[in-house]
Amino acid sequence: MSIGKYIIAGASSGIGKELAKNLLGRGCEVIAMNRSVPDFTHPNLYHVAHDFSGEASLPQIDGEFAGLVYCPGSINLRPINTLKSEQVIDDFKLNAVGAFSFAKAYRSNLAAGAGIVFFSSVAAKTGMPFHASIAMSKGAVEGLTVALAAEFAPTIRVNCIAPSLTDTPLASPLLNTESKQAANADRHPLKRIGTPEDLASMAVFLLTEANWMTGQIVSVNGGLGTILK
Repeated sequence: MSIGKYIIAGASSGIGKELAKNLLGRGCEVIAMNRSVPDFTHPNLYHVAHDFSGEASLPQIDGEFAGLVYCPGSINLRPINTLKSEQVIDDFKLNAVGAFSFAKAYRSNLAAGAGIVFFSSVAAKTGMPFHASIAMSKGAVEGLTVALAAEFAPTIRVNCIAPSLTDTPLASPLLNTESKQAANADRHPLKRIGTPEDLASMAVFLLTEANWMTGQIVSVNGGLGTILK
């Protein structure tokens, strides 16, 4: 199912933006669901305003779609003695509850054979200092993935991508100097950090070609947490 309509939550920047451009380049239609209008235009790109960090209900969208992708997330790295419960709850709402609400709201819009893609993190399965909040919320996303894959089979596929550090605006505080970039690249066996293109290409594969894959957590992590180097 390579040509169709897709709803991408968080298509205004980073991985979601790259994914939207990739799908548009394939002749697909994309609904970008973001707080702000994307900074690029295309005849097949449509914007629906929504703030996933807020409390408003998701807007109704009519039509049949080939896939849903939930990209919003947070990177809240703190030692547990400075991590507040309110911050953990906010991260969980954005990452896990947001993904759940998104899938629930638009499940009925999906055509038979459609795909849903969520995003987790390498930190969900690889212990890293200061990652308690992100590991908790992204671990829930992985649980949601396998639960919905079972519930929606055989008509809808549900998969999840678990990246390591990727060069997006969200990660910019971790990559805003050459020394930070070099140190983070060196942590990975492939000796570089991820790019939005790396993750978008995997999402496109899961949406359009992975017709016999569901319930999978796909690691795209430069080898970090997977191999020792």
